[in-house]
Amino acid sequence: MQPTLAQALKKNFLGNSPDWYEKSIIAFLILNPLILMAFGPFITGWVLIGEFIFTLAMALKCYPLQPGGLLAIEAVLLGLTSPEAVYQETVSNFQVILLLMFMVAGIYFMRDMLLFTFTKILLGVKSKIVLSFLFCFAGAVLSAFLDALTVTAVLITISVGFYSVYHKVASGKQIVDEDHDHSDDNSLKATKRAELEQFRSFLRSLIMHGAVGTALGGVTTLVGEPQNLLIAEKAGWNFIEFFLRMAPITIPVFFCGLITCVLLEKFKVFGYGTELPNEVRHILQQSSDHDDARRTQSDKATLIVQSLVALVLVFGLAFHWAPVGLIGLMVIVLLTALNGITEEHRIGHAFEEALPFTALLVVFFAIVAVIHDQHLFSPVIAWVLTLDDAVQPGMFFLANGLLSAISDNVFVATVYINEISEALKDGEITRAQFDKLVIAINTGTNLPSVATPNGQAAFLFLLTSALAPLIRLSYMRMVFMALPYTVVLTVVGLAGVVYML
Repeated sequence: MQPTLAQALKKNFLGNSPDWYEKSIIAFLILNPLILMAFGPFITGWVLIGEFIFTLAMALKCYPLQPGGLLAIEAVLLGLTSPEAVYQETVSNFQVILLLMFMVAGIYFMRDMLLFTFTKILLGVKSKIVLSFLFCFAGAVLSAFLDALTVTAVLITISVGFYSVYHKVASGKQIVDEDHDHSDDNSLKATKRAELEQFRSFLRSLIMHGAVGTALGGVTTLVGEPQNLLIAEKAGWNFIEFFLRMAPITIPVFFCGLITCVLLEKFKVFGYGTELPNEVRHILQQSSDHDDARRTQSDKATLIVQSLVALVLVFGLAFHWAPVGLIGLMVIVLLTALNGITEEHRIGHAFEEALPFTALLVVFFAIVAVIHDQHLFSPVIAWVLTLDDAVQPGMFFLANGLLSAISDNVFVATVYINEISEALKDGEITRAQFDKLVIAINTGTNLPSVATPNGQAAFLFLLTSALAPLIRLSYMRMVFMALPYTVVLTVVGLAGVVYML
């Protein structure tokens, strides 16, 4: 029977999200005006933050842009903030938007080179411990220059590529076959199912090492994480100064993170330690050999160009040739022009991954505007600033770490850096103390936030990617696998903030 219009509207609301989730969002939207009338804007603002964090925590049920966006629209309609305030928050963080739009898209045109490199690493290194170390190390080094979202996108692409090749062969097809749905296990040979589960476990461990690596490297530089750019802009630090300011904390954390990676693989705990099945290695090697054999001179020229542009990118960022987003645009122009990519539809694909998160970021800024207009964090910040100067950085680190573990670190960093910037402007803190608190905010939002997918934009990106269901990477599994890293990064980071600043 044909559904009624009301039934169709209900079915369309938030698409395939669970019924209880849809009802929760509707309840939030109905209750907020009532709470506003009963308790005023301050309480309503805090309730709104809780609801927004809920949408981030439930990212697997529904991408946060839609429910979070509905809450942001309602906040404006209720007068908790204004369109002008949201616009000002967005404009003040325009560099971050440019970073996400152009840098992530720029790296899209560099994927052939990165995929080639990582494939050779995976097939050339037999030791799982060494391989895990290299993935973690590579994730860290790359994210120091490319931003964690970009690097995670690369790791996801590589892993999906590996998975699809094996899944195709395990389903009885040939490597050269183009038509195959790697998300459908129905055609999978019964004898290959146990092997596939082992391969999934192998990929989970590698992708988690790489993702944590992006946090290890992402905290060190101005472009490593989206919020770093916000923080550096408020502090007035360039690429080199940002690195040097953070180094007393970030360098020890970096080495301790790598040691943790090795120990996890050695002792095979927390879901790590699974080896690559020999049969899978054989299939991937065949695929690599096939790709090498059919690689034309044009393909080789493309790889060379991508490698050279990657060097240009590193030097451009290190010496601050231009704002980060514009360097990303330069990368797009160079790679497309020199590699013959001139069709609009081919260029358009590069922006598909970054723009949803860019839109979500503007929703973050709307919620930040509510926090700013209603002075929600002012009492907390004011209390922390009454503490002894020596205690403040450690408290900021823990507060940011805790909030970033349950919410997004970009969101938390934006709130805190705005608050202490106001405190500096009002003369409540000195410039020297401001610099210490900036370091505490940056490290606090980057390091403990690996605890959950909510905290790291790169983790959330991974969790909502096409790869996660393929390798059975759920929310709780990510939390469990990240736990040892969370403990090490938090303890070492806090010790650095307390004793090195």
